[in-house]
Amino acid sequence: MGSQEEFRHEKLGHRRVKGRPLWDVVFHTLGIDLIENRTPIYGGVESTCTQVSGTSKPLRPQQMSTHVNTSQHMSTHPNTDKETPIYGICIFVWNQPSGIHSHSIYHILPRFRLWIFLILGTITHYGRPHTLMPTLNWIGKDAVINHHKEVPFRLLKCRADLSVGDPDSGNLLVQGDNLEALKALLPYYAGQVKCIYIDPPYNTGNEGWVYNDNVNSPEMREWLGKVVGGEAEDLSRHDKWLSMMYPRLVLLHQMLREDGMIFINLDDNEAAHLKVIMDEIFKPQNFIASISWEKRYTRSNNAKLFYSLKDVIVAYRKSDKVSFLREPRNEKSDSIYSNPDNDPRGVWTSSSYVNPATKSARPNLVYTIINPNNGKKINHPSHAWKYEQSQHEIHITENRLWWGKDGNAKYPRLKVFLNESNTGLVPVDIWKHEDSGTTDEGGNEVKQIFGKAVFDNPKPTKLIRRIIKLTTSPGDIILDSFAGSGTTGHAILRENADSESERKFILIEMDKDISKSITSERLQRVINGYGNVEGLGGGFRYCELGATLFDPNRQIRAEVKYNDLAGHVYFVETGQPLPERLPKSRRLRKSEFPLLGVHNGTAVYLLYNGILKDKSVNGGNVLTYDVLEGLPAHDGQKVIYGNGSRISKARLNDLGIVFKQIPYEIREM
Repeated sequence: MGSQEEFRHEKLGHRRVKGRPLWDVVFHTLGIDLIENRTPIYGGVESTCTQVSGTSKPLRPQQMSTHVNTSQHMSTHPNTDKETPIYGICIFVWNQPSGIHSHSIYHILPRFRLWIFLILGTITHYGRPHTLMPTLNWIGKDAVINHHKEVPFRLLKCRADLSVGDPDSGNLLVQGDNLEALKALLPYYAGQVKCIYIDPPYNTGNEGWVYNDNVNSPEMREWLGKVVGGEAEDLSRHDKWLSMMYPRLVLLHQMLREDGMIFINLDDNEAAHLKVIMDEIFKPQNFIASISWEKRYTRSNNAKLFYSLKDVIVAYRKSDKVSFLREPRNEKSDSIYSNPDNDPRGVWTSSSYVNPATKSARPNLVYTIINPNNGKKINHPSHAWKYEQSQHEIHITENRLWWGKDGNAKYPRLKVFLNESNTGLVPVDIWKHEDSGTTDEGGNEVKQIFGKAVFDNPKPTKLIRRIIKLTTSPGDIILDSFAGSGTTGHAILRENADSESERKFILIEMDKDISKSITSERLQRVINGYGNVEGLGGGFRYCELGATLFDPNRQIRAEVKYNDLAGHVYFVETGQPLPERLPKSRRLRKSEFPLLGVHNGTAVYLLYNGILKDKSVNGGNVLTYDVLEGLPAHDGQKVIYGNGSRISKARLNDLGIVFKQIPYEIREM
């Protein structure tokens, strides 16, 4: 085995030149002293260059407010429990070092002291190299980065008295902490949501409006105290916002389909911080756009510096299965098409034939064009054409060149026909108010429904409908875990009515008063109609968070009743709520229990002591031949939950039965 130095370079995998790695030779030629730090990096730039400062130990971060690291540290990625040591290379350049070469970089750089800290390197993660990227550190991050795993599963309790319209519409309004609500929904909707739109608190510091915008509500302070601990009192408002958002974003990531997208609406207060943690959770390659939405179009003269006319909508995809996006064509986009030459192929518009590239850059696209109307030879003085000459000949044959109304235009343009442009419009990252609405429009919509302003700065339905049309198809699920005034639900109901489609929504609202008096009430009025406005139809189930399903020992809590567990089990198996025929009473009806329902030909049964009291083998909670014979009949596949089974697995297979043991096989994500 060679020396430790040789072993280190071999592990790095660098090419060597006469015993030295190639990168060392290159940097030395440039006059750069390169000093490697092969100790784990725990903090910011200071700890990255410990070898330069003479400190032999890596520095650990002190308690500090929010900052961006240009290195990473010993961290646990949200998708794994494995701690990953992260190494970097520090390049430290002094001005006027001894032995400057004539071809040194110092003959190019300005003559002043230059400190360059470059963090190069890779992160070894399960044996795979990853490019080092910035991460965000804040007080409390260590406490929340894996907190989503600690959130207990709660039962969803649907309330018929607060539900509205068609209960089988597939729409849900859940009242409760959105972190716990998302965890409760995971067994039902993980990997099934096509589009997520959220409008979280902007963290402006304003606490005086109906939807607290300082992440400082009593509920949030209590949660931070439990999760972050004693440090919670020292958190800045940015620390609080990041601690609140991180575990919720992790769960939202799990809710998305592989071809799903998430849109996060906020302003500049937290936009930069959000981008870094989204890269951490969703990965940088899944960033789609940072959309500037023109939320207002008149300026305020009260501003001392800049007055913001925009919000930022940050868009990410779940994976590269989202590889093509188009917005639907509309009357405005089609208005640019006409047919001045009566072309039988219909209306068309034209595009430039001149390439932005110069002739020297694209010599293969340089040739002479003949104007057929006057025989002139056309050459651009500086730029190439957009198309190769062979393609140009096809354009001539197919009569696709437009030389202006008099036929004597300086350069030709290419005719693009509307009937050949059926893929829609390429989305852009500036959304004008004419196409996406304004906050004033959103406020007017709420005023029209309630007769007065009951919610500050609600989003317009036009904005949400634009996102829906861009990303979803009929039957898809859209989730909003910061429901507020219920704009997302309203927009989906409006889109369903206009397009005769059946998109579904899941809304979550933390505040009980807002959920009942604003979110639910708004949806009820637009479904059933209000004043002279006709109802849109549809419906939703109103659900609340119930008790946690399991105790700390992974046993079902004693207070969990039969109907509670039955609803959870049936939803897990079928993705549907428990059929309405299930009686509200918890008394055993031998004609129905323990059959919960039949979905797609499969019957679901639950043997549980909340109904079948006895825990003994002969008491009915254990699947025996006697119990099987007494079950309500079903000619088809059966799934049976129970405390145990005395029937062999082979025999169960012969009978078309899948047995799942309580509590261990009750699905938990």
